[in-house]
Amino acid sequence: MRRADRLFRLVQLMRSGKLWTAARLADAMEVSERTVYRDIADLSASGVPIEGAAGVGYIMRSGFDIPPLMFTQAEVTALALGARMVAAWGGPDMADGARDALSKIEAVVPRAQDVRDALDRHFVLRSGLQDADRERLDIIDGQIRDRLWTRLVYVTPDGTHSDRRVQPLGLWFWGKVWTLVAWCELRGDFRMFRIDRIGVLDPLAEVFPPDPDRSLAACMAQLEAREGCPLPVDPLG
Repeated sequence: MRRADRLFRLVQLMRSGKLWTAARLADAMEVSERTVYRDIADLSASGVPIEGAAGVGYIMRSGFDIPPLMFTQAEVTALALGARMVAAWGGPDMADGARDALSKIEAVVPRAQDVRDALDRHFVLRSGLQDADRERLDIIDGQIRDRLWTRLVYVTPDGTHSDRRVQPLGLWFWGKVWTLVAWCELRGDFRMFRIDRIGVLDPLAEVFPPDPDRSLAACMAQLEAREGCPLPVDPLG
């Protein structure tokens, strides 16, 4: 959990006005007591009115709240629809993250009902992805973040099996199909692998260093040169 997320969650827990021991907070947040002590000190130094001491417990004085986030109707709609799509088309961890993000937003916006109304207006059917493929999305996403070599066995439409060692770089969604974009050691080039055609996925414990020649930017530049035209514009760009 990122430090900012951890501090936010700590404030949310303590808003109840109850006395919390460091042990209870550590258990609720799944961190060490030492981390709780450090986070409490950081929050107090930033002006959050937390009183107490180690070995006794901590309490947040009433009247404190996180400044409300201000969203337009269009922004609330985008967040709700995005969360719906991630829950329908992403991995289990991604879906949980979308739900948790919406819960945080509901907790700090002036009108939480706006979020619920936006969710009621939009619905996304759950995709036909197999549960194993959903779980692979989360696994691969972690491998990308940690820059870990990955061994996979790829099965082509004609049933041919190919054993690859790759550097995972990104996950691209094509409307119904997810693909892993990676640097393939066997081919010495960039390759895309459909998630639903990966027969074996074996994350390795070997880290690959950042390399501008084996990056997503380099892959996109290669695709543009090959196609002779720019790739579609990033809708969030």
